[in-house]
Amino acid sequence: MDETTSRNSFDPDAAKRRCLAFRRRILEVSQQVTALHIGSAYSCTEIVDCVYYGLMNRGADGTTNDRFLMSKGHGCMIQYAILEDLGILSRKDMDEYCTAEGILGCHPDYGNPGIEASTGSLGHGLSMAVGMAYATKVARENGLVYCVLSDGEVQEGSTWEATMMASSFGVNNLVAFIDNNDFQSLGRTSETHPSFYPVREKFEAFGWECAEVDGHESLAIFDAVNSRRGDKPFMAVCKTTKGKGVSYMENVPIWHYRSPSPEEYQTALEELAGASS
Repeated sequence: MDETTSRNSFDPDAAKRRCLAFRRRILEVSQQVTALHIGSAYSCTEIVDCVYYGLMNRGADGTTNDRFLMSKGHGCMIQYAILEDLGILSRKDMDEYCTAEGILGCHPDYGNPGIEASTGSLGHGLSMAVGMAYATKVARENGLVYCVLSDGEVQEGSTWEATMMASSFGVNNLVAFIDNNDFQSLGRTSETHPSFYPVREKFEAFGWECAEVDGHESLAIFDAVNSRRGDKPFMAVCKTTKGKGVSYMENVPIWHYRSPSPEEYQTALEELAGASS
């Protein structure tokens, strides 16, 4: 894929093609390992694609002052697929995912190319993002910090401490997303933690600017972020479907963990091919 966009020229049709290609690539890797959290990666594919190809401001040499943290580290396959597409990770890196010879684990590890912080123990990614955003402001540097959270990890108390401190520090250079697929591993978030809802109002009560969008509509995500006032930390509550794009995975909890069998792999390929036609 060589379709890249800038902050001012986001092409939703190109985004759709990229997201299909990323889902196919993740599916390909799934045949080499027993588990890779495919449902979580498919849930936030459009969100992470929009950040990297629409929102992060890159210079002609590909460098950026912006930062990205995958707080829901178990969904990192979509970040890896994008970093491979950008040439930051190699095809060999991806092919050796979760092997003794490789560098990529099932959660992001700091020190690997393109990875800002180790995440996956849920609930601390937002705290690190707030710290990075605050440090950027103190140093009078440019650049935004983007962070993607799962709705399951928002149950963690550390998330709310970070939420409070973000507005207290006035980090208006922080843009966060909740991948609101209504699942936490094997249960629906709305059933295990009904008081979590409504989500938007809670972040607004902590002093954030918020928007609610369809998390699979790339242009809606892009427009929501670019329409923010910019005087507060910003949260986009993105309604998504776990396992989005493959019918037998959508909203089926077991796909938080397992990889498709060879037969299921072929079915998924056919469905993704149909979506691209």
